[in-house]
Amino acid sequence: MPNKSLKWIYLFVLSIIWGSSFILIKKGLVGLDPLQLGALRILFSATVLLLFGWKSLKKIKKQDWKWIGITGILGTGLPVFLFAFAETEIDSAVVGILNSSVPLLAFIFGILLFGAQFIQRQFIGVLLGLVGAGALIYIGAQINESQNYWYASLVIIAASFYALNVNIIKRHLQEVPAIAIAAGNFVFLIIPAAIILAISGFFDLPVTTDATLQQSIGYIVILSIFGTALAKVMFNKLVQMSNPVFASSVTYLMPIISVMWGLLDGEAFTMLQFIATLIILAGVYIGNSARRKA
Repeated sequence: MPNKSLKWIYLFVLSIIWGSSFILIKKGLVGLDPLQLGALRILFSATVLLLFGWKSLKKIKKQDWKWIGITGILGTGLPVFLFAFAETEIDSAVVGILNSSVPLLAFIFGILLFGAQFIQRQFIGVLLGLVGAGALIYIGAQINESQNYWYASLVIIAASFYALNVNIIKRHLQEVPAIAIAAGNFVFLIIPAAIILAISGFFDLPVTTDATLQQSIGYIVILSIFGTALAKVMFNKLVQMSNPVFASSVTYLMPIISVMWGLLDGEAFTMLQFIATLIILAGVYIGNSARRKA
């Protein structure tokens, strides 16, 4: 299948997987604290990726390992904890919406730090998507006035890390197999995650007897397998077959999924939010319909 068609399939599948990750984090936090959740997510994901991707590590050249380490920290190591802490104060749907700042940040970082070409149509699409996301944030704030929006800064920081990560992959790891990048990331993360899990007090918890805790861990297992391990491989491949702004535009579609899950979980959703969602979709289409090779 031509990359032009395949990249859209990757985009929509990733939007469903990652859009569902915020509700899984919310459910995981019922029995776990943010440090425990983040560490477990890394360790479970590492187990899956290293099990299936261990042989692919041989394809990573010596000079590429530093970039593998950097993308591991920026693309997974720090964000998993930032999102977990953010969701202790902000609804999962709102976190998904805030995360849609990634394409604009990727666009800005790409031009300022990575010499990316300025494309007017792409810029218009990014801004339109951001307007839709901003509308969703504003409406959500009106509906949930009691939430602490200072924690939104954690999501923006994580989004900045994602934006840097996608540009680094495109610039420095274009020729490295997607699964090798993902597996290599966790070579750097597995030991720090194990240390964090140990000092978090997780091993003192009644894992074998507490049903709520067991359920929370189950949600994190699902999140790790699909939302981290599988999604990271797909995302790395998407970056390589397209461009950083297109790949990161998955975060414009994710809020639609996260809001749907939030609605099913009892969170509010209004007609104005639906209109904002349509604006986001229009931004994605316009920004990625420019006539250029991706």
